[in-house]
Amino acid sequence: MEKDLLNNWQKKSGDRQKLYTKFLHRADKNKTLKVLPDLHEEAFSKIDCLDCAACCKNYSPRFKTTDIKRVAKHLRIKDGDLINKYLKVDEDGDYVVNSKPCPFLGADNFCSIYEHRPTDCARFPYTDEDVFLKRPKITQKNSTFCPAVYYVLEKLIEK
Repeated sequence: MEKDLLNNWQKKSGDRQKLYTKFLHRADKNKTLKVLPDLHEEAFSKIDCLDCAACCKNYSPRFKTTDIKRVAKHLRIKDGDLINKYLKVDEDGDYVVNSKPCPFLGADNFCSIYEHRPTDCARFPYTDEDVFLKRPKITQKNSTFCPAVYYVLEKLIEK
């Protein structure tokens, strides 16, 4: 059954976006928040991010000031040099990586700054926190490229 759930998940996620909209709009917030941590753990017991890395290949986290300082210190470069070499300002005024895939992603899908990565990266895909419900459009978008988000949504709908 589990293999079936993740089999062809990208197409299934695309087909179920209207259902996800309805579910996320109507979900009992308290009940859902209580089960998210367990579903998050369950999803990641079945899904290995290193097999995918679609988030790092296609999207960028926001680099907040604290992230820039932490990553620059780790790389032993000045904050400004990190910004000039790796980042740009997006349409929302946030610093994001200036290339895809992320310049810190290796060919083996390992992150060269993993222990010092931006907070957005550490929190992604938000399947164990309230952002999952508070920002339904983000959750839906994430379900189209992250199998863990798809998995958690499907399990929630199943309950």
